[in-house]
Amino acid sequence: MSTSASPSSGAAKRQRQNLRSQVYDEVRRRIHLGKVVQGERLVDVDIAAQLGVSRMPARDALLQLTHEGYLVATTRGFTLPNLDLDDMREIFEVRRLLEPRAAALAARDRSDEHLRALGLARQRAAQARDAHDAEGFMRANIDFRHAWMSAVNNRRLAETLRRFVDHVQSVRFGTLNRAEVRDVVMRGLDHLYGAFASRDSVLAHDRMEHFVMSAEEAFFTGAQSAGAVVGDSFSTPEEESVP
Repeated sequence: MSTSASPSSGAAKRQRQNLRSQVYDEVRRRIHLGKVVQGERLVDVDIAAQLGVSRMPARDALLQLTHEGYLVATTRGFTLPNLDLDDMREIFEVRRLLEPRAAALAARDRSDEHLRALGLARQRAAQARDAHDAEGFMRANIDFRHAWMSAVNNRRLAETLRRFVDHVQSVRFGTLNRAEVRDVVMRGLDHLYGAFASRDSVLAHDRMEHFVMSAEEAFFTGAQSAGAVVGDSFSTPEEESVP
């Protein structure tokens, strides 16, 4: 005779999934904002205590983030991945292939609501730059990217790009502490906003392609001269021109 799960067990499963999603969203938000630093260990019991949940939803969320490449598992918890130059070559290759196309789609399909969100994020970025507010600038930069990516109707394409950008977010946050980098990023926001505002897919494609290619060339030129590794928070101002 077949058996089925009781209503109470189904409710418990949904509750655990909801808690896992909440922990996932919060940890990913911390990664976005550079609140998780290189070498910091995230332990499931600590995360659970901070967020007021049990250990299992916290562990499930950390494992999901590990599966998606945001974290790596160690014997003493979870940490940000140490990306070496080979990792960055792969990431730039993916961005070269996908990001200009995504920007073109966003320019074609964006709504007035998307453009308003882009304009607000751009305005907040300018205000934060003028106020020398690195964290506020980072938040506005993230919101600008989210706004144009939300206009990409191909959800898988947008999610793939989000993950690759998120994977190097801690490096990007470190560079935004420098005023000259924020100036470079602001110019990038202005240029892309113009392409999105005019619904010019070709212009959006070309500007994004130029930014990514320039970022790649500048990054590896700097890496060769510095002998640095991404895990040591090495980056270049030009990399930040792509929001």
